Amino acid sequence: MPKISLIVPCYNEELTIDIFYQAVEKVFRDHADIFQDVTHEYRFIDDGSTDQTLTKLQQLQATDPETVHYLSFSRNFGKEAGLAAGLQVADGDYVAVMDVDLQDPPALLPEMFQILSDSQYDCVGTLRASRHGEPAIRSFFSRAFYSVINKISKIQIVPNARDYRLMTRQMVDAILELPEYNRFSKGIFSWVGFNTKYITFENTPRSAGKSHWSFWQLLNYSVEAIVDFSEVPLKVATFIGSFFAFMSVIGIVFIIIRKLIWGNSVGGWASLVCIILLVGGIQLFCLGIIGNYIGKIYLESKHRPQYIVKEQK
Repeated sequence: MPKISLIVPCYNEELTIDIFYQAVEKVFRDHADIFQDVTHEYRFIDDGSTDQTLTKLQQLQATDPETVHYLSFSRNFGKEAGLAAGLQVADGDYVAVMDVDLQDPPALLPEMFQILSDSQYDCVGTLRASRHGEPAIRSFFSRAFYSVINKISKIQIVPNARDYRLMTRQMVDAILELPEYNRFSKGIFSWVGFNTKYITFENTPRSAGKSHWSFWQLLNYSVEAIVDFSEVPLKVATFIGSFFAFMSVIGIVFIIIRKLIWGNSVGGWASLVCIILLVGGIQLFCLGIIGNYIGKIYLESKHRPQYIVKEQK
């Protein structure tokens, strides 16, 4: 009998866990004709929450021990670590990744399952039809991020795609073959390939609580994604360095010729200082780009685990 594993990362989500569980269970009950020969399980990942999330998961697991399972991290390792942990422990024939706040509508699960069952697709992903209700500045930077990364990366990430998707066992096993420490799931989902179909839905507000992603966290996440899936920033740094090296050679030749023809150079210490500061700033910028890549190599070379499990059931 096929089984669907639902991976649900949680961080300080004590208000949403019960609501999520009831909403998903209702979907399975209301569509018993579609899921009549299918079992399902929950793989909640508590990412070091500081509220009563773990207590809620313990209580829920006690009421439904056959279906509900959870991992609790020793501290907060981040959503990417939570997704990696969920993929590693999920043993279903189909694996879904969902947010616990119900911004990923469970009502789409029957359609997603039917698509995978009745076609040659390996994955069904989801797209927000619009970003209505989101701050304008966040929407602008989101569009800019997808535009930039799709131009400089060899893989293409569908704009407005959510992590919410249902995958076959084959695709999940392929993802598990990527042991990298620095992870950007949307990029990994695209990198492994496989036939993916996207369905759209209207943006929905959280069922309870508030988002834990600040603007600066999202910006940093975007920079990490670009570094993880593109070498173009390094090429840009190389181009900038080469350009200024070439310009400096021209400048030296010009100064020598002017000295030979017109004598002593005209004083201009202020402009010289400005040029030095400009070139120095550009050098530091390029070093920052290189340092970002070296930092990624440093973290990978340590071979530290992506997460540490404190409790599991």
